[in-house]
Amino acid sequence: MVPQQTGSRKRKEPVVEAGAGSSSSQSSAAAGQGEGVLRPKKHKGLEEHRSVVYYLKGREMCAGGCANLRGFEGVLRGYAVQRLPELLTERQLVLGTLNKVFASQWLNARQVVCGTKCNTLFVVDVQTGHITHIPLMQDRVPAQVSAETTSGIHAIQLNPSKTLLATGGENPNSLGVYQLPTLDPVCLGDQQGHRDWIFSIAWINDTVAVSGSRDGTVALWQVDPDLFSGSPSCNNEGQVPAYAHIRPSDIEMIPRVNSNPGNRKVRALAFSSKNQELGAVSLDGYFHLWKTRNNLSRLLSIRLPYCRENVCLTYCDDLSLYAVGSQSHVSFLDPRERRQNVRPLCSRDGGTGVRSLSFYQYIVTVGTGHSSLLFYDIRAQKFLEERSVSSLDSLHGPARRKLKLICGRGWLNHDDLWVNYFGAVEEFPNALYTHCYNWPEMKLFVAGGPLPSGLHGNYAGLWS
Repeated sequence: MVPQQTGSRKRKEPVVEAGAGSSSSQSSAAAGQGEGVLRPKKHKGLEEHRSVVYYLKGREMCAGGCANLRGFEGVLRGYAVQRLPELLTERQLVLGTLNKVFASQWLNARQVVCGTKCNTLFVVDVQTGHITHIPLMQDRVPAQVSAETTSGIHAIQLNPSKTLLATGGENPNSLGVYQLPTLDPVCLGDQQGHRDWIFSIAWINDTVAVSGSRDGTVALWQVDPDLFSGSPSCNNEGQVPAYAHIRPSDIEMIPRVNSNPGNRKVRALAFSSKNQELGAVSLDGYFHLWKTRNNLSRLLSIRLPYCRENVCLTYCDDLSLYAVGSQSHVSFLDPRERRQNVRPLCSRDGGTGVRSLSFYQYIVTVGTGHSSLLFYDIRAQKFLEERSVSSLDSLHGPARRKLKLICGRGWLNHDDLWVNYFGAVEEFPNALYTHCYNWPEMKLFVAGGPLPSGLHGNYAGLWS
């Protein structure tokens, strides 16, 4: 499939791209660099046997009780999570002339599926760099969407069993569901659904997905298992698998607020499997919590401390915390606590915003709009720091620099807009709109493109 490139119109002032997740602070809260309230628990009985040799031999023989070995395995995994970012090295991937990667997910140990601003869905093999384009599903009644206004694909999510993939359709207002691993089309949510672009998707279980849209609505979609239980049939126009057209089982409007009633755009979603609750962030500066069963029932709405460009959201089941990324900060929310014990962190990265977020154990990975990745220890409430070779095992000592991974230049189209407005800039940083970990393989996929909406370019890299 040949990617359709979005036409660019000249503008007097560059517009910042919203991307996959983006806020400006209203207060001068400092980045949390002090001691935190979340303390790691001490593991008793492990002081005598901290060697990796003991662990590997014990795992082979199951000596001393498997429970102890599992506990020690957890200690090793936690140590690896803290040390891995500093050991990662980058290998850039060539994406041709595709424009801005907004979303990505690992399909397996070597393939990542991505969505772009130019409305292209593709799979990239991170070992060979080979790219396979996936055809997008079309509405039953073709929508009148011009190339200049198409937002592209902002969300890609796999269901818990990794048997289905949800993303956008050819019409960015529609929800497309594909079967894995074949990527055959299953169904398209284009009936009585969203009236504007889908910005985020979350799976509630293997057959129920929720989408959040720029029209200020959250929609619940039921995927009938019978739709993907058999082999796909083909339509009469060619060997393109047929797919069903579905409508949402429930659709709810984000509540209006007095501060900005016209800006209820749903920008990001995150699901708590432990509490069966869905968090949503809207661009008017609010966090909303919904109970998810057969329908959506709103529980509460909270005013966020930093209200500009809140465009990314993630959740940590272990800590029962939501993290919201804004223009300059990451805020942490526990909806069950009136007083938030985890102070916001400041990215301090040129004011270009937090564009992507992820949790793994107690480490928060932050993708910024200035080509950098930052890593925040939620327990200590401070950023990970660089360690010198001579003091790898030193936990104390002189202050070290904050660990920051700087991504490569990628590709940028030097068109008329770039020449007229940015030609004097030798290097233009990329916004990291998406990143995803493959922890079993110790790999991190990162992608994005230039921050101003008029600029055309891309970046993708494998950190391993």
